[in-house]
Amino acid sequence: MLAALVQVVLPVVLVAAVGYVLARSFELDRQTLNKVGMHGLTPALAFTSIVKTEVSPGQGVWLVAGYVAANVLAGLVAWGVAARWPGRTRRGVVACTVIGNNGNFGLPVALLALGQPGLDQALVIFIVSVVVMFTIGPVLYGSHDGLGAGLRSLVRLPVLWALVLASVVRLTGMTVPVGVMRGIELLAAAAIPLVLLQLGVQLGQSRRIHLTAPVLLSVGLRSVGLPLLGLAGAASSSRSVTRRIPRWRNSSGYFLGAGMNPPSRWIAASTRPGAVQFRVSRHGRCREDGAFTTTRP
Repeated sequence: MLAALVQVVLPVVLVAAVGYVLARSFELDRQTLNKVGMHGLTPALAFTSIVKTEVSPGQGVWLVAGYVAANVLAGLVAWGVAARWPGRTRRGVVACTVIGNNGNFGLPVALLALGQPGLDQALVIFIVSVVVMFTIGPVLYGSHDGLGAGLRSLVRLPVLWALVLASVVRLTGMTVPVGVMRGIELLAAAAIPLVLLQLGVQLGQSRRIHLTAPVLLSVGLRSVGLPLLGLAGAASSSRSVTRRIPRWRNSSGYFLGAGMNPPSRWIAASTRPGAVQFRVSRHGRCREDGAFTTTRP
């Protein structure tokens, strides 16, 4: 257990720590970093992973179905448990429970703990979670622009078009020129280090974490409740989708890069160490009026 913790977590923590130190030492523009990652590097990572992945269409369907089913169930539980709070706070709890702010920590951990097959599967869930964030997110968060604005932002995301292009290449059997593919692979190789640096910068630019009952509830449901679905699947001798994919968070760059309010205003997380399942502390709080805000330096 300790060896796995060191081998998987230590590299991730070291890179994030560099981002933290840089954020404390210099004035860094977080939105610029997020746009570089979202528009330049993550699409390349998605493209290379889809083109080379060994995840079959059937496995992909099961991954998506398991992810959706687990989060629907978690959302229903959160809605029921948070019934005593006002509507906006209640929706905030559901959003923080359902929308797994995936990216910064999960993709590196999936790669280090499970290898390339784990990263391929994690990317499938990651892309689905991005779709969920830009469709369900605005509705739950009470955005004045609503679902339409979320969909418009969604179709402008390069990672989705990279997914479409990679799918065409894979289905048609096309061969990408060697020089082009190597360039894309170079960009893809920089994606994971950058998202970890982004995570460190986000933590370095925050002051302190404000924990309230709604925040603790959503963190508890996400940290304890959802993994229990994976344990139940293992006990019944089925290869649970949630057991195969680590629980990961922190892809706020997708909102920042698209010009929307960053999800750190709404989503709080906690650090939950384990061999392959982790949460990273985030800065945020639920105000009494239900709005979810962050502390800023």
